[in-house]
Amino acid sequence: MQLGTRWSVGGAAPAELPAPVLGAVAQVERELSDQGVDATSWRWTLTWLEHRPVVELDDGTVVRVDAVTGEARIHEPVDTEGDDAEGDGD
Repeated sequence: MQLGTRWSVGGAAPAELPAPVLGAVAQVERELSDQGVDATSWRWTLTWLEHRPVVELDDGTVVRVDAVTGEARIHEPVDTEGDDAEGDGD
């Protein structure tokens, strides 16, 4: 794994990121804005895994490049808060 860099939500992403990743980052930021989420203090973290970028937002959202298609895939964090994990049904 090669370390990359960090940048703020709404800031300029690293120029070496492929266009599909840049588009996915922009999409996530638009969705956050549309939902009224205050992400002004959040940051993206870029690392490189097997020569492909992996971009993670502070909330756990991850953007990865599909090794076969080259498309960027957005993986939302799993929200388990409020789930009835124990199944008590009360």
